[in-house]
Amino acid sequence: MQIRRAQRGDIPGIDKLLTEVNKIHHDGRPDLFDLGRKYTDDQLAAMVGDDSRPIFVATGDAGEVLGYAFCAHQQIVGDPIRTDVKTLYIDDLCVDESTRGMGIGRALFDHVVAYARQSGCHDVTLNVWELNPGARAFYERMGMHPLKTCMETVL
Repeated sequence: MQIRRAQRGDIPGIDKLLTEVNKIHHDGRPDLFDLGRKYTDDQLAAMVGDDSRPIFVATGDAGEVLGYAFCAHQQIVGDPIRTDVKTLYIDDLCVDESTRGMGIGRALFDHVVAYARQSGCHDVTLNVWELNPGARAFYERMGMHPLKTCMETVL
């Protein structure tokens, strides 16, 4: 397995995983998520070269995409009550359902953390949906803990 920045040739494999992730969200909260994909191929093509929103892929021996991590650099500057910090936000992390439990997610997460350190980030953050307790448990095993809680009342 290799972890590297995504390339245009990875888009079909990324598409497959985006569909898997969205199905999990749709199955858990069909009131919030339609079936489909989060990004079009044109959007992905633009994102692949965007250093402010790096995408990392884990690939197998044949170059197939086994997992991805979509990230985004965020920075708080000049807020009257918050310190100026640079954060690497994980927008989405997915491992192909057929290869889960093989250490690919941990390797991707560790790669993202190393990249954040190298980039001078203060922290790595993400959001996890309560409809996906497996993802939450994974992130807790990676050493993450809640930063804040978003609550709702469905009307």
